Amino acid sequence: MALTLLEASKAMLSSEPLRATLIETFARETDLLRVLPFDEIPGNSHRFNQEGALPGIATRGINEAYSESVGVINPQVESLAIIGGDLDVDRFLVRTGGPNVRENHEAMKLKALGHAFSHLCVKGDSTSAPKDFDGLQRRLTGTQLIAAGSTANGTPLSLAKLDETIERVPGATHLLMSRAMRRRLNTAARATGVSGTINYELNEFGRRIMYYNDLEILIADGVRDVNASLTFTEAATSGTATATSIYVLRIGEGAVQGIQNGPPEIEDLGHQDAKPVMRTRFEWYASLSIQEPYAAARLWSISDAAVTA
Repeated sequence: MALTLLEASKAMLSSEPLRATLIETFARETDLLRVLPFDEIPGNSHRFNQEGALPGIATRGINEAYSESVGVINPQVESLAIIGGDLDVDRFLVRTGGPNVRENHEAMKLKALGHAFSHLCVKGDSTSAPKDFDGLQRRLTGTQLIAAGSTANGTPLSLAKLDETIERVPGATHLLMSRAMRRRLNTAARATGVSGTINYELNEFGRRIMYYNDLEILIADGVRDVNASLTFTEAATSGTATATSIYVLRIGEGAVQGIQNGPPEIEDLGHQDAKPVMRTRFEWYASLSIQEPYAAARLWSISDAAVTA
């Protein structure tokens, strides 16, 4: 059963309270990590069957035979990426500032790991960086890739085109976009003649979250815009790279989810001989997995302009 990192941290709270607290801190850092469920896999890759074309169905007359028809199943393989880094804190800082100094730096490193993973989920490209996993931008093609329009340098987002994209993802649960696009949607909801169904709720951390047509809006960028993923620097259908995208996702087991071989590892390597520091190693074996071909869609070539109806 796939669990979110927050659910996993609660499960380990009684046996590993310190690690559970760190994992919860990790899950808080980005919207994607908060909602994305992770399947535990035993090896370094996950093999599954993805539904392709459905078999044919027909009507028949008395004493007639059916024409045989079988669906198409496409075998898929998702490989884990190795994501992490080392953290050195000078022994002088630990001696003069106390153990909290090191703990604070470790928390910051975990947050950076969360930002890096979320960025890869959007922009990862194994053709240019073979050690990375492929993100949504590279994976979504064909019918799941919809242009906002053909205007040079990008087209203003229209709610009609956004609704069309949502229809490409049956059972959609979330929208993924930048803070700037969320502000544009919020402004449109107050504009006469544009509107759009916007409402707000508090999440499990007490933060206010925004919904469009009952789909929770996730922000691709972290709180401090580390590895900003969806700024207006993407290619448009023509002209200069001044566009952005919105992703429609069905997040859940068997749809858009994560895979991992265990939660993030935090290893204290202690004092180092080469220099007077105390080292901590962070490592996570994880990746993104889209297990159903219509579980995600991308609306691209959106310009930095007011939303239209």
